[in-house]
Amino acid sequence: MSSPLFLCILLVVFGSYLSITAAGDGKQGFVVVSSRSFQTQDVCSTSTAVTPLPNRAGAAVPLVHRHGPCAKSQSTDKPSSFADALHRSRVRADYIMSRSRATTMHEQEKGKVSVPAYLGTSVDSQEYVVTLGLGTPAVEQVLLLDTGSDLSWVQCAPCNSSDCYGQKDPLFDPRKSSTYAPIPCGSDVCKTLQSNHLDNGCTMNGTHSQCGFRVEYGDGSKTKGVYSNEALTLAPGVVIQDFHFGCGYKQGGPNDKFDGLLGLGGAPESLPVQTSAVYGGSFSYCLPPVSSGTGFLALGAPSNASGFSFTPMTHFVDDATSYLVKLTGISVDGKQLRIPRKVFEGGLIVDCGNIISHLPSTPYEKLRSAFRAAMTAYPLIPSDDGDTCYNFTGFSNVTVPKVALTFTGGVTVDLDVPNGLLLDGCLAFADSGPDDYVGFLGNVQMRTLEMLYDVKGARLGFRAGAC
Repeated sequence: MSSPLFLCILLVVFGSYLSITAAGDGKQGFVVVSSRSFQTQDVCSTSTAVTPLPNRAGAAVPLVHRHGPCAKSQSTDKPSSFADALHRSRVRADYIMSRSRATTMHEQEKGKVSVPAYLGTSVDSQEYVVTLGLGTPAVEQVLLLDTGSDLSWVQCAPCNSSDCYGQKDPLFDPRKSSTYAPIPCGSDVCKTLQSNHLDNGCTMNGTHSQCGFRVEYGDGSKTKGVYSNEALTLAPGVVIQDFHFGCGYKQGGPNDKFDGLLGLGGAPESLPVQTSAVYGGSFSYCLPPVSSGTGFLALGAPSNASGFSFTPMTHFVDDATSYLVKLTGISVDGKQLRIPRKVFEGGLIVDCGNIISHLPSTPYEKLRSAFRAAMTAYPLIPSDDGDTCYNFTGFSNVTVPKVALTFTGGVTVDLDVPNGLLLDGCLAFADSGPDDYVGFLGNVQMRTLEMLYDVKGARLGFRAGAC
């Protein structure tokens, strides 16, 4: 798309976006957007509500940005500045890498290495939430979405202010649910928890020994309590029986007043694996932009996936939680950047809980240089860290170059403009380290795409313009 010149000119205006296509002007690699599109809207727009492809046997629930206007309980902290988002993303990325290295060492030297009982990531980098019902009768809980975690948990009553942080929704009280049951300490489910380093020993409740859980995240927040069975309501009439989750009675660290977390990783404790007998282990989501309305989380794959483009997907090293794909190329303004394919060999961890995408040094520097060259019309804000941030003050419209990522199999994904590229006026990419080092595909780049995790088929699907 381009700015208007001559021949075949098509002008489309929708919301705060202005998309202009012109044939023959040589600028098809740009999109003109209103500067208002960089601002969070104050009112939830129901007209932006979307649903996944209808030809699936699974279940879908609305998904929103926790700082967006459609959030049921507005987050108490402010939306991240770019500097803050970059810091949070780096902490999370470093932690996931250290977790994987610890897992690899444990497999190589069992009995010699003490693996920390930390199987979480960085909670404060997570941006998107879903509202589900827990228990019978169902009690609404607003949960952070995380493909980098497996164990789901909520805060449970009774819990005093020194052990639990304040949240806007009522605490889940298992005493008021007719379907709640703690998981026995000697059960196979509890033994699996122990093998994944998530157990916290056994707790006694009268004459019964209950399975304890503990998760500590990379940002220092932590939760522990009783691993439990409960009914999880996804939508009216769609109930998952015997869902395993953590009933947290003691929290700590910089938690953000959310009700809990929904784990979408690849280990046995995650929601997709627990429901694999019903939904086949597949799931998808569409992350809306901050200023938009709602996206969705869906369990199960569509019977007809012709609207998706697929690339192979594996797990990262011996880390069953993380999903990995391989990047093979990047284009800016419709032009393929000259990057040796060998520098992408480390792959990208697909992480909806990480805000910013991280690329190895060479592809990051090539992308940054090409993007800056295409944005010379706008003042670049000085940065000691080499970030690419712009001052759009005084500009009613901004012309932004298209950026596309190409994955194994020749799958090319056009990132949404501006939501999939810019965060707080900054290019939402960072340097992950040396070439062929593993990178991360963050949630900014996923915005408006339906991301279909076909775990059984070992592939990741992309569908454009889904929310």
